[in-house]
Amino acid sequence: MRIVVLGGGIVGVTTAYDLASDGHEVVLVDRQAAVGRETSYANAGLIAPAHVYAWASPRAPMILLQSLWRSDSALKFRLRADPRMWAWSLRFLANCTAARNRANTLRKLSLCLYSQARLGELAREGGVEYDAIRAGLLYLYRDPAHFETGTANMRLLQEHGLELQAIEPGRIAALEPTLAPVQGKFAGAIYAPKDESGDCLKFTQGLAEAAGRRGVELRMGHLIRALEQHGGRIRAAVTDQGRVEGDAFVLALGSYSPLLARPLGVHLPVYPVKGYSLTLPILEAREAPRIGGVDEGHLVAYATLGDRLRLTATADFAGYDTSFAAPHFAGMLRVARELFPHAAAYDKPDYWACLRPMTPDGPPILGRCGIANLYLNTGQGHMGWTMAAGCSRIVADIIAGRTPALDIAGLTLDRY
Repeated sequence: MRIVVLGGGIVGVTTAYDLASDGHEVVLVDRQAAVGRETSYANAGLIAPAHVYAWASPRAPMILLQSLWRSDSALKFRLRADPRMWAWSLRFLANCTAARNRANTLRKLSLCLYSQARLGELAREGGVEYDAIRAGLLYLYRDPAHFETGTANMRLLQEHGLELQAIEPGRIAALEPTLAPVQGKFAGAIYAPKDESGDCLKFTQGLAEAAGRRGVELRMGHLIRALEQHGGRIRAAVTDQGRVEGDAFVLALGSYSPLLARPLGVHLPVYPVKGYSLTLPILEAREAPRIGGVDEGHLVAYATLGDRLRLTATADFAGYDTSFAAPHFAGMLRVARELFPHAAAYDKPDYWACLRPMTPDGPPILGRCGIANLYLNTGQGHMGWTMAAGCSRIVADIIAGRTPALDIAGLTLDRY
């Protein structure tokens, strides 16, 4: 079967690879000149099942409300005349119960664990190197009450198969020696020994090369304008360079998926949430973090990616605006200088912003959508690097008529 994959990020490339491995003729189409040039380009680098908690929680409505007037909030909810944002927000609020938060978190956890295992398989099969560090991640808490909440929450993940350890302040430096001078600033930490880090862009590029060796055709620099529908099926993707026909199509365009699906009568509750990242050259390797982590007090993630230090922060409800300016990164720089003062060239920052495709409940949207030959692989939110390999295998299995290895209840469009 000839299958057209729409989207050249980590989700689209893993999908194309899996479909080609199943013996399909695969064409991948993307508007960028190369793979991984949007949300996959400079993400946090964390492969983090331990950071899987659904955003929609009983505490979330107050956090959203406070973000309207607090300039220091890591979450920036903007009042916009955007009916799609308000529709998404109402669905988000409907999921802010303890029961729904628990169910959505556990769905995400199962998917992340499955996907992490699949990611390792893909790396071995494709011979892909991506600056991987498989020594766990450290989640740091500055406030005792926050640490107490974090340790209480971690029990849910522990009960469902994730190894986690609560760490007292005096033990932080044993896991991350570079934090020894500042470990007294923390009330404690949670160590996730099975979490990992790695360069998502390098992985995406390497797997695209492996996919090419399996016959995947990459049509880069093709702006997808519409999907041509006839008789309840998609005939072709219409691009600025002509039509791309296929027997089946996979929509893996992240935040842009709803824009292409809406004219077909397929309404995807996916909304863009902008995230910011900062990449710095490492000057002194001994001063850079050995393992990645998250400063939970400031919601700043960090990871060493080869000879670079990556930091990410902020969830900004700014629509499809991807612009950024130096002040957006001041908080990240302040945290990096505090934690790793001698590690990097702080006068040589590389700034980036991208759009995370968020669903109102948290899990992604996979599989069928009501159009016979159109399949979905979108809505991974801030967990795309962690979830991509598992999501793509699930979608490939659905297309092949196989039962996926993971229960997909709560992961399909019909849950809305």
